[in-house]
Amino acid sequence: MPLMPFTTIDLIALGWFVLAWAGYALSVEYAPHKKESLNAKMDSYRVVWMRRMLDREMRMVDMQVMASLQNGTAFFASTSLFAIGGALTVLRSTDEVLNVVSTLPIGISTSRMLWEIKSIGLAVIFVYAFFKFAWSYRLFNYVSILLGAMPPEKEKDTAGAEEHVQRTARLFAAAGRHFNHGQRAFFFALGYLGWFVSPWIFMATTAAVVFVMWFRQFASDARRAMDL
Repeated sequence: MPLMPFTTIDLIALGWFVLAWAGYALSVEYAPHKKESLNAKMDSYRVVWMRRMLDREMRMVDMQVMASLQNGTAFFASTSLFAIGGALTVLRSTDEVLNVVSTLPIGISTSRMLWEIKSIGLAVIFVYAFFKFAWSYRLFNYVSILLGAMPPEKEKDTAGAEEHVQRTARLFAAAGRHFNHGQRAFFFALGYLGWFVSPWIFMATTAAVVFVMWFRQFASDARRAMDL
């Protein structure tokens, strides 16, 4: 018997959404072919950047690049808060929204309880994204500190300098990984919107999101450029 207020197809669609998100994350971050992803390729260049930074006595450009990365992360964190507010507004205005969607030609038919559950789920996704972006921003701050503590150019060939490069690059990669998690949540939130139309559309939009993200990581022109 279906679990109220969900129908059987709703539960199947939601299960497919969770499985697709988890499966994609495992494929990109833990599967044997993860080293071929665009993210992994960029992680290797973080080490290259840190080593070349050791060769420069003047490092203002490096700090400017670091600041731009922080600003981008702050933008997405702020956007997450707006998205959370929008999802909660939809939840608070359930009756008005249902009256509007009932007149649309696409024929959305849903109960008040199911609509509220869907709205809460959307808000939860954006809350997750906010925490990821906020933590990524914090990690980028820590990376800035490590950049400031980078050994001087005259000590670039010492073991301590290499250890600092590896330490900074690992923290840098962690900051980028959490940023990617936040962006992934945004993409899957777009797929989640299909559930407001129908569970069939939900499954289709989820599949589309997975395909687009996988293509960008493993088969896009940006990925091919890393092999030149």
